Amino acid sequence: MKGRRKGPERGRTVPAAILAVILVTGILWGTPVGAANLSEVDQATVAAKQQEIEEAQQEQENIKSSISDLESIVEELQSKKSDLSAYIQSVDSSISELTDKISGYESLIAQKEAEIAGQEAELEAALAQEEEQYASMCVRIQYMYEMETSSYLETILSAGSFADMLNQAEYVEQLASYDYEMLQTYILQRQYVELVKEQLEEEQATLEAAREALEEEEASLEALRSQKTQDLAAYQSDISSTEASITELEEDLEYQTSLIEQLEAEIEKITSSVSYDGGTFCWPCPNYTAISSDFGYRTDPFTGETAYHNGVDMAAPEGSSILAAYDGTVVAATYNWSMGNYVMIDHGDGLYTIYMHASKLYVSAGDTVSKGDLIAAVGTTGRSTGNHLHFSVRLNGSYVSPWDYL
Repeated sequence: MKGRRKGPERGRTVPAAILAVILVTGILWGTPVGAANLSEVDQATVAAKQQEIEEAQQEQENIKSSISDLESIVEELQSKKSDLSAYIQSVDSSISELTDKISGYESLIAQKEAEIAGQEAELEAALAQEEEQYASMCVRIQYMYEMETSSYLETILSAGSFADMLNQAEYVEQLASYDYEMLQTYILQRQYVELVKEQLEEEQATLEAAREALEEEEASLEALRSQKTQDLAAYQSDISSTEASITELEEDLEYQTSLIEQLEAEIEKITSSVSYDGGTFCWPCPNYTAISSDFGYRTDPFTGETAYHNGVDMAAPEGSSILAAYDGTVVAATYNWSMGNYVMIDHGDGLYTIYMHASKLYVSAGDTVSKGDLIAAVGTTGRSTGNHLHFSVRLNGSYVSPWDYL
């Protein structure tokens, strides 16, 4: 009796041994029955994974091509500096676009981090499946080595009749088909594992591209805001006399007031659904109590002259919450080059509150709000030199001190 042959050990030589099995079975018995269907199903999975890799690569290209060109933005804005209102509207629009991009990249980063976690789990499962298939292949190959190829012929030739021989031949063909399918499954599983690894690498590259884009957009946003502050300061320094400064400031204040009066006039035409019950307002900028400019006469930050200030400026970081001071109905939530993004709330009986220079608005005209509801976020849109909430109160067509209600 011949000595038993040892099965292959785990290593790079195993695929050659596996190939030897398929060569023997394939030469003797031809293409195994049923192998094509198994390959088609697995190939579809592999093709889908390859498509996902291509999509990840395209996503990286899209991120790189969509990064804002700060130089072009600034160049376009400079052409509008002769018209203050047009300039402020344009720069605020650019800042808003950058802010939206930053939010988009933050969402993309969170999404990619979750996808990568899922793909790492998928890779772990695929590797476990490959290990299992590898172990099964090793058992089968060892059996083939021990049986020797000639045992197939011996099995057939030992048949007692022609019918038995056909049955034995069919049995051997089924074994060969099984071996072939095992090999095809293993090969495709290894290919799938490599594709999962490649996709994981591509998704990590996409994540890194998104993080780099986020950093660039944040830098552009900061540069644009700084440019706006400098340009507004330069604009004011160009005014040649104190008289011109005061006139320009008064015109701006009159412009704001005229818009507010128009809104109040529209409200007077309809029956208000709210009525002020005399309650105390909540602080509209929670957690931040610093007052950068109080109600009444002050030194204007643009002109340097003493002028009337129709509200209270509450300093706070960008994005800080702005709350409705009291129950009411939103009559305006829009943008204006002077007031920036602003909200106006009707509290009934001729009482209104106004919230200016917001970075974002969370309510719309017609919304009903309650005291303490989130309505906007602090910003520096419009004619503003820094992040703050300009909070005004009007009663029966005139500005009154917010301190009487807070």
